[in-house]
Amino acid sequence: MIEAVLAGFRATYGYDAAGVWSAPGRVNLIGEHTDYNGGFVLPFAIDRRTYVALGPRTDHVARVSSAREPGVVQADLRRLATKRPTGWSAYPLGTAWALHTTGADLATVAGFDAHFVSDVPTGAGLSSSAAIECALAIALADHWDLDADRDALARAAQLAENEVVGAPTGILDQSAALLAATDAALFLDCRDGTHETVDLGFSAAGLTVVVVDTRVQHAHSDGGYADRRAACEAGARALGAELLREVGAEGLGRAADVLDDVIFRRVRHVVTEDQRVLDTVATLRTDGPRAIGDLLVASHASMRDDFEISVPELDLAVETALAVGAIGARMTGGGFGGSAIAVVDRDLVDDLTSAVEKAFDRAGFEEPAVFEVRPSRAAERES
Repeated sequence: MIEAVLAGFRATYGYDAAGVWSAPGRVNLIGEHTDYNGGFVLPFAIDRRTYVALGPRTDHVARVSSAREPGVVQADLRRLATKRPTGWSAYPLGTAWALHTTGADLATVAGFDAHFVSDVPTGAGLSSSAAIECALAIALADHWDLDADRDALARAAQLAENEVVGAPTGILDQSAALLAATDAALFLDCRDGTHETVDLGFSAAGLTVVVVDTRVQHAHSDGGYADRRAACEAGARALGAELLREVGAEGLGRAADVLDDVIFRRVRHVVTEDQRVLDTVATLRTDGPRAIGDLLVASHASMRDDFEISVPELDLAVETALAVGAIGARMTGGGFGGSAIAVVDRDLVDDLTSAVEKAFDRAGFEEPAVFEVRPSRAAERES
């Protein structure tokens, strides 16, 4: 991948890049749609990454290109505040703009050329967008000599996704890409930003995580995600809370009396999902990964029935994985498509893969992509 991104940079811009940086995709083990509600999440970085080769310029121009997209997109850094980028370039150029929050003076900083290569699937719920944003964020932090820690870079990348891309996401994806650790999950409190690593113990327990990419494309900037966030905010207002994190399980009784059925079910998912994250962390620490399966299954049921963000392909992937003998399974990511994950014994991976492919074929669904992922390292400079 490093050789590919360096070769792509030279072919595109005609000179050698100054360096290569990368950031991972992520799997969210549990804690879906809790981040923008001030709740808890438990993602881990995966061993699929986005690489960016970057070269400095002496003017104020930023040029970005990708192995996945034709052509080069060019922008003047001094005008990003008023002339917002569109299409795929909104992710990297939006990140460049958002780094003003970390001290980058876009009126004076030097321009750059950047070329991206990635093996994080797009539209699969594995946070390919945050991988682009965070790879460039750490590259520009070096290029512009920014005095910014990784929490600040994560907030800037989130701002890019919210304000430039137009996706009302929380801080989960960017935090996972920038703060994760090998063989561990990131336990993140999205209200105050505190975080710690939690050992997963999958390998020692003979387990692995299998991703089933349903090939049902989704985008966080589409209306479904925004509708769910709006419902959560409406529920919080009706309950006199700033964030649903404040409601807690004890508030669900009152919520059932105050809210209509749809808003109540959205609220119930978030409140119970927060508790499932806490329970998963506690279970990992006391009983190990083989004991978390019921929590993963309950999470999927809540997303399917209360939050209504699953699709038939995701449900079939989960049901098939459990029938094969997975410890637990659930959809992961924002929903309306994307991927499901299964925690499974390593010797069952081939059986699971075959069973899912056959089940999708019988149902008339597009052939899924099924692959293992390993908890991996955070964003860093590669060369």
